[in-house]
Amino acid sequence: MDLSSFFASVSSIINTIEIWDIIDVLIITFVIYQVLMIAKKSRMNQLLKGIFILFVSYVLAAQLGLKTVVFLLNNLLQFGFIAVIVVFQPEIRRMLEQVGRTSIFSLGIFQKKAPEEEEIDELKKTISSICDSAKSMSESRTGALMVLERFSNLGEIKRSGTVVNADITPELIGTIFYEGCPLHDGAMIIENNRIASAGCVLPLSDNFDISKDMGTRHRAALGLSETCDAVIVVVSEETGIISVAKNSVLVRNLNRQSLYNLLSKEFIDPIVNASEKAQLKKAKEKKNEKK
Repeated sequence: MDLSSFFASVSSIINTIEIWDIIDVLIITFVIYQVLMIAKKSRMNQLLKGIFILFVSYVLAAQLGLKTVVFLLNNLLQFGFIAVIVVFQPEIRRMLEQVGRTSIFSLGIFQKKAPEEEEIDELKKTISSICDSAKSMSESRTGALMVLERFSNLGEIKRSGTVVNADITPELIGTIFYEGCPLHDGAMIIENNRIASAGCVLPLSDNFDISKDMGTRHRAALGLSETCDAVIVVVSEETGIISVAKNSVLVRNLNRQSLYNLLSKEFIDPIVNASEKAQLKKAKEKKNEKK
């Protein structure tokens, strides 16, 4: 085939492509990318590698005419699908939960109205109280587990603990996690700048890559971050190290300032940016009206 024939065939193929074909390919590409990103953070990473090796082996065996190998791999792939669903049920459930919590609201298609200064100040006060209490508990080697709720609904987690519904202060946080308090072993849920509940039970992560020097609190923080978009602050009882779990990742060895910067980036910066965009949009509309 000469170059002119090659380009003619390519041109004919391109002419048959419609906009829906492009959208179809983009959707499939996005889904595959998301599955790979989620699998990368769990045991499904090894599963996908195994499936890829079996698939390549099946193709090679079919090309080489190895009928017995093709027969065995064909049956293995068919029945293996059911086995995968049974064995990796927790990972599949987490994947679906992560897909389910992705909403058009969190993507910014529908923006809230510009926040008032009082709201941002209240959020800064909440973060400061959390950071002050984390620093104090780190120095006294007091274990703590604080969950900052975002878009995901933590109703079931809250019901596993005791309703508090109180303003956030370093003194109250310190009292809740004081060793003599009945609620100190569980997690504290923070919702809308208030302590919603305490003594809550979190799901433990089954990630085998977690370091052995991290205890139940860190495993619980990672477990919740794998299933929702909450940000979890952990203070180690043994070492006093402050950590933050979010999006299945644990950030360790934080001090008071680095913790404040991290929480501000997660909660304050998006609101401020949205407010600035809203103000710019309003100024642009006024400018267009004058024209």
